[in-house]
Amino acid sequence: MSDTKTTATERFFRIAIAIKGLDGALQVAGALILALVPASTVSGFTHAVVTRDLLGDPAGTLARHLQSATENFLHGDTKTFAVAYLLAHGLIKLALVWALARKIVRAYPVAALVLAAFVVYEIIRAFHTHSIALPFFAALDVVIIVLVLREYRQLKRSRSAGR
Repeated sequence: MSDTKTTATERFFRIAIAIKGLDGALQVAGALILALVPASTVSGFTHAVVTRDLLGDPAGTLARHLQSATENFLHGDTKTFAVAYLLAHGLIKLALVWALARKIVRAYPVAALVLAAFVVYEIIRAFHTHSIALPFFAALDVVIIVLVLREYRQLKRSRSAGR
């Protein structure tokens, strides 16, 4: 019989993988949108945000960061990287979420390893690009890894007890 702590942990795990699934779906959609959006639209959007003071002072830190990110995005391989990264990351997350939701035991260690690889890559890329978003995504992936491993141990214990 499960105690309340286990039930609460499992609920938290289910919520976390649902969020991860939504994140994966949004990444796939974002990749498709980025692939189709012309550079002039991205540049125009950035200009509108900065000139309308939506980030505070147009010469402030946030505005400069957005302008710098837009420049890097438009003049280099960043757009191709972003599309490929979002598409691959999103599809992998969706596949892992599908397997975890069906409690496919072999998927748990695979999910932890894949997410750990994403964390390492996100941290390296954050240092390289000075991204403020990538460390947040890395931290979210670490939380999910902890939950995946915890659920994996509980699932193995319950299956061993059932034999």
